[in-house]
Amino acid sequence: MIPPAFDYHAPVSVGEAISLLSSLGDDAKILAGGHSLLPMMKLRFAQPGTLIDINRIPELRGITEEGGKIRIGAMTTESELIDSQLLQDRLPLLPEAAQLIADPQVRNRGTIGGDIAHGDPGNDHPAIAMALDAEFVLQGPKGERTVKAVDFFHGTYMTALAEDEILTAILIAPFAAGTGSAYQKLKRKTGDWATAGAAVVLRMSGGKVTHASIGLTNVAPTALRAREAEAALIGKVLDDATLDAAVKAVRTVCDPAEDLRGDAEYKTAMAGEMTKRAIRAAAARCK
Repeated sequence: MIPPAFDYHAPVSVGEAISLLSSLGDDAKILAGGHSLLPMMKLRFAQPGTLIDINRIPELRGITEEGGKIRIGAMTTESELIDSQLLQDRLPLLPEAAQLIADPQVRNRGTIGGDIAHGDPGNDHPAIAMALDAEFVLQGPKGERTVKAVDFFHGTYMTALAEDEILTAILIAPFAAGTGSAYQKLKRKTGDWATAGAAVVLRMSGGKVTHASIGLTNVAPTALRAREAEAALIGKVLDDATLDAAVKAVRTVCDPAEDLRGDAEYKTAMAGEMTKRAIRAAAARCK
């Protein structure tokens, strides 16, 4: 289908983009990579009167380390995450997970900020950001504010982002020595959204888990932080009993919607399986 008519603006600064959002109100939508918004417009699920294209704003791109945090501009593409030596060295979960997102064509255009700000539980970065204890920098007419990833997602397509705010950056502490991580994702075919996915970050000492964080993809109205599953791992040896306890806790928190990828029971079971695989892969990297 062809989307309905809309106006188009291409600001060259964050300030200009915010001014447009403030003046146009809820009739305007931000256009980042476009891989989430444009399909919805073609299906007429979304019908904004104006698109504000932020691709020409250089300050929204780039990956740097400053003040003990890695700062990723919201318009940084998936391909740029994959190619970043800084991320490969300091936050390897991100470039590894980005390789599982869609296909090369999409990764060359799709952005980390667009993936997050859309608020789709099927997108990969929300759960990954939760597992990484990420913070999101939001900027609006009243200035900047920072929101933790675990507090950002309120429901399907609903986030803490105000109508006149833009997600400008993602802040993440680099991994401490000895941290292992993994993202495991079940999908029907290349380019598809996850049937279920799990991002895991672990640290171990003396054969026992000292830190665990788990984010779950597409098994609830929003991405989930599996706190009870994390608690089942802390202080434990990673034997079958410990893994089973973590999987049970993951399944308890799941509330997936039924669709062509499977019913609720199947998706819940796969969330547990993806978590188990991710825990084992992360543990093998705790060196």
